[in-house]
Amino acid sequence: MTQTTPTTPRPSDETAFANDWREWRASREQNLRDPKGFLAITSLLWLGEEPISASDAPGAWTSIDDIVRVSLADGEWLELDGERITGEYEFAPIPERGGVLVRFDGGWIEVAKRGGFDIIRPRRDEASFLDTYTQTPAYEPDAQWRLDATFLPFDEPRPVTVDGAVDTIQHVYDSPGELEFTVDGEAHRLLAFPGRDDGLLVLFKDATSGVTTYGALRSLAVGAPDADGHTQLDFNRASNLPCAYTDLATCPLPPAENRLDFAVEAGERTPLERNHAAPTEIGLELVDAAPAS
Repeated sequence: MTQTTPTTPRPSDETAFANDWREWRASREQNLRDPKGFLAITSLLWLGEEPISASDAPGAWTSIDDIVRVSLADGEWLELDGERITGEYEFAPIPERGGVLVRFDGGWIEVAKRGGFDIIRPRRDEASFLDTYTQTPAYEPDAQWRLDATFLPFDEPRPVTVDGAVDTIQHVYDSPGELEFTVDGEAHRLLAFPGRDDGLLVLFKDATSGVTTYGALRSLAVGAPDADGHTQLDFNRASNLPCAYTDLATCPLPPAENRLDFAVEAGERTPLERNHAAPTEIGLELVDAAPAS
C-alpha cells in the first residue's frame, strides 16, 4: 500500500499555493459567468423523430439514426464556425459527451449527446440566472488537502456505468484504473475516469456532501501520472458540476466506490443560488419516455 503524508510547505510555498488557488477560483467564477456557459441555459430538450421546437431558440429539431437535423423558418438563422445557417441543416454525428455550440440572435444552442440521447440546450445572453448568481463559496485553501497519490492501472480499461442527474439516463465511462492515497494513516482508493490532457477525472462524495457541499457529488481533475504512477490529489480544487447550479443538467453521479467516509473540507461548497426549471423547460415528456439503460 502506498503511504502518503503531505509535507509541510515553507511560508513562501504556502503563499504561492494560496495565490495559485485564488487565481483558479477567479478563473472558475469568470467561466461560470460566461453567457455560453451552463448558468445561461434556459431549457433542455430531448430530441427524437418528431420535430420539437424550443420557445427560447429558433428551429424545429429532430434526431433520426443519430443525426441531428434542424429546420429553420424564414428569417431564422444559426451560425456555426463563422458560417451562417438557414433553411435545413444536418449536423455531423455527435459522440457521447460531445457537443457543439451554435450562435443565434440572442444566445447560443448547445447540440450534444448525453446518455445515448441527442439534446439541445439553449443559452440566452440575458438569462435571468446570470444576474441572480452571486458566487460559489469555497473552503479556504489548505495544503494539507494536497495529497500524493499513486495510479494503479487496470490490465484493460473497465466500463463503468453510473447514474445521471436526470434519473432516466446513465453514463458509461471506461475507467483506466484507481488512485490510491492515505488520510490519517488509512489508505483509500478512488475509481478514476479519463480526464483532459492525459490526466484523470474523479467523481466523488464524502462526509460533507449534503452538509456543506453539494449533495450529489463533486469532481476533481488530476494531473497525468508520471512513469511510476505518481500524481497528486489537490482536493482544494474539488469542483461543482453543472447539476449543482441548475435542473437543466445531465451530470454523471459518482460510482459507489467513490463515496468517502470522511469529510473533505476543501474545495467548492454548495452554491448560494440554483436555477430551478419548470417541467416544460426540461422537456419532461420526452425524458419520461427515455429508457433507463
